[in-house]
Amino acid sequence: MEFEIKRADTADIPTIHAMAQVVFRDTYRTILSPQQLDYMLDWMYSPRNLEDQIICQGHNYFIAWQGETPAGYVSFNEDKPAQDGRRVFHLQKIYVMPAYQGQGLGSALFDHALACIRGIGGQRVELNVNRENPALQFYLHKGMKKARQGDFPIGQGYYMNDYIMSLDL
Repeated sequence: MEFEIKRADTADIPTIHAMAQVVFRDTYRTILSPQQLDYMLDWMYSPRNLEDQIICQGHNYFIAWQGETPAGYVSFNEDKPAQDGRRVFHLQKIYVMPAYQGQGLGSALFDHALACIRGIGGQRVELNVNRENPALQFYLHKGMKKARQGDFPIGQGYYMNDYIMSLDL
């Protein structure tokens, strides 16, 4: 199946928001409570917060399209430099809609993000992945390593129980 990956901007916020309502719930339905899912969707994917990510926080979003249908998305932003001065980027989000999973789109989005990061001088990529998320195996397959783990408070008594994965470019 052919996919086209295009840079997203604020005009694409409704598309990202709509995809997140489906794919985020599908991904975490057996890991997080419905209340935490609702909280995190608002925290990360409300139109207001998406706009802030794109305009103020420097997140670069890309949407994968299969014809006129959005099939997945990825986002990243520059993080603080590593202790050794290398430029670090954080892969914030990478999700594939359920109907398109298993068709190589996750790899295409991941590889696209890495190519963009390399192109702007990135030297390391990090990402957080829930310790119970099956995507952990995908990231290990793509060459990422478990750098550390933590339980990160996100508000209202909720935590992200994550591994921080790392890949030197």
